[in-house]
Amino acid sequence: MLGQSVKRFFSKIGLRNHEKVGIIGVPFNKGQKKGGVELAPDVIRSAGLIQELQSLGLDVHDYGNVQYQTSNVEVDNMMHLNHVAGCTQKLSEMVQRILLDGRNVLTIGGDHSIGIGSIDGHVKMKKNVAILWIDAHADLNTNKTSESGNVHGMPVALLTSELADYWPYLPGMDWQQPMLSIRNVAYIGLRSVDRYERLVIEKFGITAFGMEDVERYGIHDVIHMALTKIDPDGNKSLHVSFDIDSLDPLEAPSTGTPVRGGLSLREAVHAMEELHRTRRLNAVDLVEVNPKIGNQMSVDLTVSAAIHVIQAGFGYTRRGLKAPEGVTDMPLQVFK
Repeated sequence: MLGQSVKRFFSKIGLRNHEKVGIIGVPFNKGQKKGGVELAPDVIRSAGLIQELQSLGLDVHDYGNVQYQTSNVEVDNMMHLNHVAGCTQKLSEMVQRILLDGRNVLTIGGDHSIGIGSIDGHVKMKKNVAILWIDAHADLNTNKTSESGNVHGMPVALLTSELADYWPYLPGMDWQQPMLSIRNVAYIGLRSVDRYERLVIEKFGITAFGMEDVERYGIHDVIHMALTKIDPDGNKSLHVSFDIDSLDPLEAPSTGTPVRGGLSLREAVHAMEELHRTRRLNAVDLVEVNPKIGNQMSVDLTVSAAIHVIQAGFGYTRRGLKAPEGVTDMPLQVFK
């Protein structure tokens, strides 16, 4: 009964921030070889995601799952490019639609190749965009440098203008022209970087904070150092592309490429809280949750971590929601 009374009280005083959120599910697994990641959008929804966001006072609209068509295209060492091209083009269009509707975007993957579409749509709408790529991996390979051919290891290289000359012609990807400068991208949580990726990071002076930097400076300072580098004037629209494998596998075991020594959930939540406080975080991707990896306890732990990260990015604060101006006390009957 106490819970119902509290809800009635806060409903009466109008504790709402009136932010609008649009959710897109991307049940996509063709950017890598492990099945199961395509189940994540519906599993995360079923775990109560929308209700949790609505409890923050958000106006939430679920735009459903991406549906796409493929074409018959092939490029050496890029697995399932026809699927990647079709899915990410449709996702880009959906992101643009949601931003045009005046909503912030939450994209739930699926593997990290979907970042091609979500970021492309954001850049096409907002133009002046900065990206925080929170991930154990740099995802900076091209088809010439990738050892696996998995496109989920290539999205940053595909999106950034400085690396455009490193690619051959990609049939089916004509809709996607790299418009994002690598200077507008910051990595956080890196701890598994290929030799070529390290060379690119050093050559272009990419803003990159590995786990040793998080340990040295703390996540709070790392976030603000990253923003100072990629958004020094504080005027860019922010996009977080959050790979669940940025977390330590003890926090999120159900993912395809886990790497020990990652972020704690507490660090990830704080990072998202700080980014939300900028009031410029307009798009969030949450990717690489795989409900087919591990037992039910592992899956539940990973899904719960994903929801905590998402909540923090859209306004949940561990200090509790702040009452509106003019409300200084709570009626005693709330506690009856």
